[in-house]
Amino acid sequence: MKRFLDRVRTGEVLVSDGATGTYLQVHGLEPGGCPEEFNLSHPEIVRQMASDYFEAGSDLVLTNSFGGSVYRLKEYGLNGRVEEVNRLAAEHARSVAPNGRYVLGSIGPVGVLLEPNGPATEKEVFEAFCEQVRGLSAGGVDGFCVETMFDLGEVTLAIRAVKETTPLPIVATMVFDKGPKGYFTMMGQRPAQAAEELERVGADVIGSNCGLPIGHMTEIVRSMRSASDLPILTHVNAGIPKIERTTIVYPDSAEFMASEMENIVDAGARVVGGCCGTTPAYIRAIVRRLKG
Repeated sequence: MKRFLDRVRTGEVLVSDGATGTYLQVHGLEPGGCPEEFNLSHPEIVRQMASDYFEAGSDLVLTNSFGGSVYRLKEYGLNGRVEEVNRLAAEHARSVAPNGRYVLGSIGPVGVLLEPNGPATEKEVFEAFCEQVRGLSAGGVDGFCVETMFDLGEVTLAIRAVKETTPLPIVATMVFDKGPKGYFTMMGQRPAQAAEELERVGADVIGSNCGLPIGHMTEIVRSMRSASDLPILTHVNAGIPKIERTTIVYPDSAEFMASEMENIVDAGARVVGGCCGTTPAYIRAIVRRLKG
C-alpha cells in the first residue's frame, strides 16, 4: 500500500472524514459526555462511524481520541486508562479500514494552558502526549493528526512526542479566528507564521481546522501556502452553528460545502474534509465533486 505521505507529496488530493462529535451525538453521546469513553462502552458505534466515512469515500479517517489525553480523560475518571482508550480508538478504525485507506491518530489540545499562562509544565504536557501516542501506535495508526491547536508551544510538544516515539508522519493543524487585522490563533500567531513554525518543528503536513466558515478557510490556506511548500490539510465546519430552540444547527449544506471545497483545493490544500457539523453525507458530496 502506498504511504499516505507519499501520496500527498505528489500532489494527489485526498479526502478525509467529517465530524466525530456530531456523529456520536446522533448515536447516543449525551451533552457533556466523553466521546472517547465510547471506545470502551460502544465499540460497535465507533467502528460503524469509521466504516460509514470510508463507505462515503474517505481516503483517511481520524481516530476517536481527540480528547484522549490524561488531562481530559481525568474529568471522566479514565485517567488510569489513557493508553487503553487510545489503543482501542485506533483498533476500532483500523478494523474496518479498506485496503489503501488510512487511519490517523487524532490528538487535540490537553485543555490546560502551559506556563506562564497556565499551570501546566512542558514536561507534564509532553509526557501526556507521549502516553497518548503510545496507545495510538499500539492500535495500528498510519500517522498522527495533531489538531485544533491554538498554541505553537503545545503543538511543538505534541510533534516532539510523536517523533520521539514513532517514525510515523505528522499532520499538525491550528485553529484561527478573524479579527480586524486578519487571522490569528488565540495566542496571536498568523497563518503564515504558524506554517513556518510547524515546518521548522517537524510537521510533515500542516493546515487548519474548525472555527471559521469555508470562505475564510480558503484565505488561510493561501496564507499558509505562501509560507511553506509542505502539503496542506483543511477540515472545515458546516458553517457557524446556531441554536434553534434546544438544537445546534449548522447552516452550510453538503452540496454548498462540496462546491466551495474546490476553492480550497485551488488555494493549495491537498487533504480536505469536514469538522464540526459535517457527516458522511458531506464527505460523499465532497468526494463526488472532487473525484467524480
